[in-house]
Amino acid sequence: MDVQAKSAGPENDALLDACVSAAKSAAEIIARAAARLPTIRWETKKGSDFVSDVDRAAEEAIRDIVLDRFPEAVIVGEELSPSAPADAEIAFVVDPLDGTTNFLHGYPEYAVSIAALCRGELRAGVVFNVASGEKFTATAGGGAFLNGKRIGVSQISDVSRSLIGTGFPFKRLELLPEYIPQFGAVMRSTSGIRRAGSAALDLAAVACGRFDGFWELDLAPWDVAAGVLLVREAGGLVTDLAGNPAKINFGGFVAGNPAIHSWLIETLTRASP
Repeated sequence: MDVQAKSAGPENDALLDACVSAAKSAAEIIARAAARLPTIRWETKKGSDFVSDVDRAAEEAIRDIVLDRFPEAVIVGEELSPSAPADAEIAFVVDPLDGTTNFLHGYPEYAVSIAALCRGELRAGVVFNVASGEKFTATAGGGAFLNGKRIGVSQISDVSRSLIGTGFPFKRLELLPEYIPQFGAVMRSTSGIRRAGSAALDLAAVACGRFDGFWELDLAPWDVAAGVLLVREAGGLVTDLAGNPAKINFGGFVAGNPAIHSWLIETLTRASP
């Protein structure tokens, strides 16, 4: 689904308000659960991909709030409704706990990510860092904000000074032969690479200039929907690995300020087997 244009339908501010209210409710559930980590039961979805009752409870809270505001909306959620159509008249693409493994280990890098789309077009989004309390928000054409203060991507164009975020393809280890040469090429030219384990927060970091760029080979719609809007509204670029405009679907993503994004695309292409 294309994320470039705005469309008729509910006002962006109303959509954002629903996203924020739902994210806060989910964050409260997650924060309370963080105090009882040893008692939380883990379930393995696949390989090193985990889920818990906390994820499900957070998504249910999000669903209840969103459907109270927009009864006609479709919820595309990682845990309860991953196959729902995101190109519906109104759809909310939800990751109730992005960074579940971090959360289960007490590593403070996990977030609630919610984006609102109308007929497949991004209109509003929030990424709520539960551990820090930081709230990243954006509306189509309205800019991106951190705790109410406008943010923008970094101005760094010197690759040797850039800091790049990434994510390992831990769910699809068959992608490692493609990823490892990319990692080496980026590492050799930049000031460093960081992998914290939450794509939603990685994209938020690009939007506010903490990262100059980001790439990952295997992401889902709920990992990126809100973050794509944040980066775009902060003046950055988000594309697929070939440099085509980002679509909210499964696959690889590259983000950054314009200069570093261009360099990343070229570097990743050259490094791919």
